[in-house]
Order: sequence, then C-alpha cells, then structure tokens
Amino acid sequence: MKLDYGKNGIQLEIDPNWNTKIIHPVEQFPIENPIKAIRDAIKNPLASLSLKAIIKNRKKIKSVCIVVSDATRPVPTHLILEGLLKELNDYGIQEKYISVLIATGLHRPSHKEEINRILGAISTSDVKIINHIAADKKSLVSLHNSVHEYPIYINKYYYESDLKILTGYVEPHFFFGFSGGYKSIVPGLAGTETILANHSAENIASPYARFGIYENNPLPEHSSRQAKIVGVDFTINVCINKNHEITQVAAGDLELVHKGLVDYQNKHIFKEIQKPFDIVVCGNGGYPLDLNLYQAVKSMAIGEMGVKRGGTIISVNECSEGVGLGQDKFKELIFSDKDPEEIYHKILKKEIVVPDQWEIQVLTRILMKSEIYLVSSMKEKEIGNIGLKYADTVENAIKNSLIKHGSNANILILPNGPQILPLMNI
Repeated sequence: MKLDYGKNGIQLEIDPNWNTKIIHPVEQFPIENPIKAIRDAIKNPLASLSLKAIIKNRKKIKSVCIVVSDATRPVPTHLILEGLLKELNDYGIQEKYISVLIATGLHRPSHKEEINRILGAISTSDVKIINHIAADKKSLVSLHNSVHEYPIYINKYYYESDLKILTGYVEPHFFFGFSGGYKSIVPGLAGTETILANHSAENIASPYARFGIYENNPLPEHSSRQAKIVGVDFTINVCINKNHEITQVAAGDLELVHKGLVDYQNKHIFKEIQKPFDIVVCGNGGYPLDLNLYQAVKSMAIGEMGVKRGGTIISVNECSEGVGLGQDKFKELIFSDKDPEEIYHKILKKEIVVPDQWEIQVLTRILMKSEIYLVSSMKEKEIGNIGLKYADTVENAIKNSLIKHGSNANILILPNGPQILPLMNI
C-alpha cells in the first residue's frame, strides 16, 4: 500500500502474517468549480455583511490586507486568492491597494518558490507580498491589554489596513483543536511574546489541548480574545481532502465560519477504535506538512491517540529540510542528551522557556508514553539523542517493533495524516 510521504508517497509491503488494521479517510469529493464556490460564498456570507457592502460602507479603501497560510500548510491558497481578487476587482478595488500577508507565526519566512506556489497564477508584480516576522518589533504594533500582564504584539501592516481579510483552512490540530479561524491571527500574525503566552507550557499541558477539542481548550480561547481586540472584517476558510482539494467553503463572520467547518470536520475526520494498538504507523499527510522533523511531531501526536502505553509509534515523514530551517531551539533541545521526562518537567517548571518549547513538550510527552521510530530521509545521527529511534524503512520499523510486542501485536496504519484520526471509544 502507499503512505503519504513527501510529494510522491512511499510504498509499504504488508506481510500477510501481520495483524494489521488500515483506516482510510472517508471519501470527500472535491468541489467541481472551487473558484465559483469561493465567489458564491463571498457573495452569500454567514452572519456578516457581504464583502461588497463592507467595501461600500468604508467609502475610501487604500489598503487591503489578505492573510494567507504559510508554505507548511497544504491549503490551495491560490484558488482562494483567485476568487477573492476577482470579487475585489468587481467592487472597484485595484491590485495596487492589495497586500498578501503570509501568516508565519514563528515559522521561517516563505521563500520565492513557495510564494509562487501560494499565489499560483497571480503575479508578485500585481500584489505586494509580506512575510510576517514575529521577532521583528519594527513590523509590530503593541496593543493595550487590560486582561493579561503580557502585551499583544500584532503585525502592524495588518492592524493598520483599511480592510482585513483572513483566509485559511480548517482541520484538526494537535494542540489548538482545529486550525483556521482565530489561529490565523494568534499565532499567525502575532509577535514572539504573544505567541509564547498563547503556547505556554501550562496551556499545552491542558488535557483539552488536543486534536479535535475546541471547547475548554485554553489556546483558541486565548486567541479568540486577542482576535477581537485586533479586529477582522471578513473571513474565507475551506476544508480539503487527502489530495488537498477543496471540499467545503465558508465566508463571512470569523466565528461562525470556523464553527461551521469544525462541525463538518467532526463528522468526517474521526474514526472510533475499541482499544489502543501495540503499533501505530502514521504520518503528517505528505508534502508540505512533512517538510521537517519539527512539523513531524504532529504526526506523532496522531499516533498518540491510538497507541497503548508502552506501545510503538512509527512516524513516516520525509523531512527534506531535516530538523527544520530556523528551528534552532528545537534542534538544540532534541540534541540535549536529556531524558524526555526531565525535559518535560523543566518546561512545566519554566526552567526552559524558548520558542518551539511546545513542540518539544508534546514530543517528550509522547516519548514518555511510547517509543517512536522515525522513517524519513534523515540520517540516524540527525534525529537527536533524547529517545527517537531510527529506521530506514517502514517495514524494518515494524519488524523491530514486533520483536518487542510479539508477532501477533495489533498494528494500526493511518496512511493519510490528519485526514483520519483514531478516537478511543471509552
């Protein structure tokens, strides 16, 4: 069978003697004409004035900021932009007033090839492209915050724009519950201090900071409060299938758009399992989600949902960028030669407070529950020394795991990343 891996996938030869269960995503058919669907959604928004009416009421608009996901996300942004720009043009907004702001959070800036993929047929000479840089204080504005001690730092260009439009996609996220919605602002457009406050060790440690949990999750709750202070004029979010094709579109009010697509995800993404598995084989869904080891932690959190305590997760991610470009602190921590439990508790005690601590916090939490094999393009010496195990093929990782768990160990295979998630039937 084929597992999502990089751009082309990877083959897995299944031994008929293995006790395997394979869970494929529910078939989600793509929208036949996604650009038309996007334009229709813009014209018929949820709980919001139409974009045309918003523009008419503003009278003079000299700056439009369209927020898009960065290159680590598989959302077909170019289709959203094509439909949105056609609508804006129809409403009298020229390209010279439009900027596309890439919501990087603390990720590295998107480079030229990635920007071209984000824009599609839209030329960089038509619209201005801006990479958000969380550590650049000159590009941020500090907002008054009477509720919390820390300041709200937000991208200055976004905050000062006459018209603020968010785009993105909604799918389960390993500690935010679901992507999309408020997440485009915090962490997407926030400064380092604001992101660190949102992604604090205390918040990440919450039992509600998990895939598919939105209510009582402190991260989206915090993000929603900041977004209301910062402001959003209009939102366009989509859902995608395993081929990264658009299956659902919603536009209008930020909160209701997100809620509607979360409801759709809840009906299509989660698959009940009766008991945990000895071995779980899973990945991040291929390129671009499996670009690096930093992002691959998300797939390990998928495995965590279905593996028994003391079991084995086999994380299948190409990691063509290695540990991750710009993820220096994460790299430093995975090469710290410390026990996962020591790292985890130091993070909770705030003895380790750095960007990327949440990724290592989740990784060490999973390593405290199960062993993890990494199957990737990385060499064994590149995967750190805090407990990750190396395997050159998925087959060898399974064979090694069977030595530990026995030849009749039950194996769960999830070939398509977060397109299908195991849910324990308790």
